[in-house]
Amino acid sequence: MEGAREKIYVGSFEVSVPPFQASQREAWEFLEGNYRERLGRRSLRLMKKIFEHPSVARRHFALEDPASLMDDDPDARMARFTREAAGLAAEALHGALARAGIPASRLTHLVVNTCTGYICPGISTYLIEKMGLSRRIRAFDLVGSGCGGAIPNLEVARGLLSRRNGVVASVSVEICSCTFQMGEDLSLMLSNALFADGAAAAILWDRPQGFELGAGAAFYAPEHRESIRYVHKGGQLHNQLSPDLPELVKEAAREAVGEALRLAGLEKGDVRHWALHTGGEKIINAVRDALGLSEGQVLAARRVLADFGNMSSPTVWFVLKRITESEAVESGDWCMMVAFGAGLSAHALLLRKT
Repeated sequence: MEGAREKIYVGSFEVSVPPFQASQREAWEFLEGNYRERLGRRSLRLMKKIFEHPSVARRHFALEDPASLMDDDPDARMARFTREAAGLAAEALHGALARAGIPASRLTHLVVNTCTGYICPGISTYLIEKMGLSRRIRAFDLVGSGCGGAIPNLEVARGLLSRRNGVVASVSVEICSCTFQMGEDLSLMLSNALFADGAAAAILWDRPQGFELGAGAAFYAPEHRESIRYVHKGGQLHNQLSPDLPELVKEAAREAVGEALRLAGLEKGDVRHWALHTGGEKIINAVRDALGLSEGQVLAARRVLADFGNMSSPTVWFVLKRITESEAVESGDWCMMVAFGAGLSAHALLLRKT
């Protein structure tokens, strides 16, 4: 068991997506119509097959017009990232504060993570301005954790609650469409069929409401860094994904989950609900098999993948929301959040319903 420490709770959380959405068929028709001359026949056939896979049905994008992707230079992308990330993050945070029943002025700390755009000062400063947060708030911006970033964010937020009456906002936001690239590379084809935009925000405090934060653990395999990462080319981010990723993630997730269970003194069977990051169907299958989960325990992840795709770091919150809305989560139930991404890394965190 972990040593005794002050109990911290996720008092509330909320998620947000931009209004524009496209089905996979619509997305494919746009790409095929605009990039037919740039791609070979083999690549077009392969991409069509990827888009026709039933695991993803629709996704949301922070775009007013998809045609803007065609002439999206680096400066325009960063401007869009800044505007849309701040807007989506504020929407999610407004929702989380409303659910918690507290005003924004109560926040004492703010932690924001992202990996799809890099600005200085960070998104936290835009939230301070947009939401009228205290000018004395302690604000932190985290970058580089990839799809797994929401859980390290929560660990940092938990560590900040060292005094009574503190209230921390943990915010994850990604505008994956600002990293859109097209080419013959299989990584880009998969990314264009999988990733989407979204945000999530959670309120942490010492009030026994929502979910109590339990043991957390991480596992890093930096020797596999090149298997899942962004690389800079021509001043822009390009996603890089290895075909071996399901096997690599399987091992890393098993290690992180096993350590979290050990620290909590629990067995896998003690955990009723599993909020798995939606890395893609093969990733969900690999993690399911590695952890010995039932199909019912990964159903929420599959449904979020179908309805929203992979929004990178906020996605695990969407899965937890789906669980709370579609499953009977009772007082005392354990839930395990599991996310993985750049590093290569995997993160696991136990939550217990109050």
